[in-house]
Amino acid sequence: MDFLLDTQALTDFLSTSLRLSIPIIFAAVGGVLAERAGVFNISLEGCILAGAFGAAVGAFLSGTPVGGLFLGIAVAACAGMILAGLAVGLGINQLVAGIAINILMIGMTSYLARLILGADATSTLPGFHPIAIPGLSAIPVLGPVLFKQDFLTYLMYVTVPLAWWLLYKTPWGLNIRAIGDFPVAADSAGISVPGVRVACVMASCMLAGLGGCYLVLSQVFVFTEHMSAGKGFIALAALILGRWNPVGALLACVFFGLTDALQLRLQFNSPEVPYQLFSMVPFVASFLALVLFAGKVRPPSAIGKKYVRGGK
Repeated sequence: MDFLLDTQALTDFLSTSLRLSIPIIFAAVGGVLAERAGVFNISLEGCILAGAFGAAVGAFLSGTPVGGLFLGIAVAACAGMILAGLAVGLGINQLVAGIAINILMIGMTSYLARLILGADATSTLPGFHPIAIPGLSAIPVLGPVLFKQDFLTYLMYVTVPLAWWLLYKTPWGLNIRAIGDFPVAADSAGISVPGVRVACVMASCMLAGLGGCYLVLSQVFVFTEHMSAGKGFIALAALILGRWNPVGALLACVFFGLTDALQLRLQFNSPEVPYQLFSMVPFVASFLALVLFAGKVRPPSAIGKKYVRGGK
């Protein structure tokens, strides 16, 4: 832990932690929206992968990161349409539907990436680059960490408080929370339970897709198979630890980002130790956090339950 005493090393460590947490933050906030409306979104992992694939293909075909961003969101929205159709429209078990989408995206993105990108699959793609905010970026330690970032990081700064405001300070957010806890009462008040759930699932998957866009357009600038690497499942743990609150989910994601950056630092400092041992750190941290705190939180009452008007 000597690097914590070195200002530059500490800045680098915190910057790495933030970069590693951003895809999880987008996915976790998306998961909060869907689950607050009563729909389990186990497909966050597949949506991150869909967003990454779409971002890579869009950037490759258009030659700009903006084209990649739009296509990444669009592909993730398609995954959201499938989940909404299965879970909300047909009433299929939401966990099974989410797992099916994860499997579909793993296979589909691997095949289409080889088909579309071909020999250029390993070429560096155009992406977003850091933009320093004058004055704020000069603050010691935290300035470069928070205010010398790319467009998608600044978008994340806006997304989390906007999601919190939407859920807790607007009539639409009240409708979402009512549907997640007591859909019968919401329906009796004239609120379309299926309509709101479909909208929340779509928004959820698109936000998770933004996490995939960040991986390709801001972090590695290339698409690789299975590059989501379990981030969607860590996002699920984060939203539970965050008590289905966007701000709480943000804090949990930052914690997981810190553990991920720590395992990278441990790999660098201890090359003689098998790296697989250190790679387990974020997942072990999420498991322990869930064991310690999951029993103290209450999920939305109607989560995972198909609503049928007039049914029991």
